[in-house]
Amino acid sequence: MSSTPSGPSTPHLVADGAAAAAAEEHAPEPRRPGRSRIGLVVPSSNTTMETELPELFRRQTEATGHSYTFHSARAALKNVTHEELLAMVDRAAECATAVSDADVDVIAYACLVAVMAQGPGAHTSSEEVMARAAAENGHPAAVVSSAGALTRVLREVGARRVALVTPYMRPLTDMVAAYVEGGGVEVLEAVSLEVSDNLAVGCLDAGQLPGIARGLDLSRADALVLSACVQMPSLDAVQVVEDELGLPVLTAATATAYEVLRALGHEPAVTGAGRLLAGGLVPAVS
Repeated sequence: MSSTPSGPSTPHLVADGAAAAAAEEHAPEPRRPGRSRIGLVVPSSNTTMETELPELFRRQTEATGHSYTFHSARAALKNVTHEELLAMVDRAAECATAVSDADVDVIAYACLVAVMAQGPGAHTSSEEVMARAAAENGHPAAVVSSAGALTRVLREVGARRVALVTPYMRPLTDMVAAYVEGGGVEVLEAVSLEVSDNLAVGCLDAGQLPGIARGLDLSRADALVLSACVQMPSLDAVQVVEDELGLPVLTAATATAYEVLRALGHEPAVTGAGRLLAGGLVPAVS
C-alpha cells in the first residue's frame, strides 16, 4: 500500500488513525527500567494475597531499589468446596486474558487449592492454559501458580519430608497432602483448621500459628509449610516460627513470591519472611 493516502481509501485511513490514537490513549503505561508489573488472579473473596504479596515486594524494593506494581483479576469463589473450586478453574484463562491487558511481566495464579483439586501435577496444565491465553491476547507473560510454586520450591530446597497447616475442611486438607506427595515430598502431618468460608479464612489470626507449629512432631521434617493456602494469613508468623524451630518455614504466599521473583530474573532479598525469600535456602542463579 502507498504511504500517501488518496481517493476512496482516505476515510478508512483517517478512521484507522483515530482508532490508533484512541488505543494509544488507553494503552498500558510504557515499561520503565527498574519497575515490573505483576498480575494476580485471585478468588473473589480473597483478602490476603493482595496484602501479603505487596508487603513482601515492598521489602524487596527496600533492599534492591526495583519497584513492583500489582494488577488483579478476580474469579468468583465464596466457599472452599470442590464444586466452587472447579468452577473457578474454568475461569482461569478468562482472568489471565483480562489481567494481561495491563501488559504485566508475570502472572501469579493465587489459588493453591483450586489447582490442586484437579489432581497431582495439575499446575503444569493450568499454567500453560493461562500463559497461552495471555499470549493470544497479545501480551505474553510468564505464569506462576501457587500450587506449582509450592510443589517446585519444596523440591528445590531439598525438602523430602514436611508437615503442613491448612485452614481447609479435612477432605480438602487430605487432597492437598496427596498433591504434595504426588510431587515427591512426604507429608508427615497435616493440620486441618476446618474453615470452609473463604472470608472467614482471611480473618484467621496468624498469631495462633506459632502455637500450632509447636504442637507438631517435626523431628523428621525437613521443612514446615505454615500455611498451605494463599488466603490464610501467615506472614507475621513465618520468621517467628523459623527462628524458634530452626527449620525452613514456607507458605503458599512466600513460595509464590519466590517464583515470581525468579520468573522476573530477580534474586530474592526480602527480610523477615524466612530464609527462602532472604536468599539463604537456594543458590543464586548465575
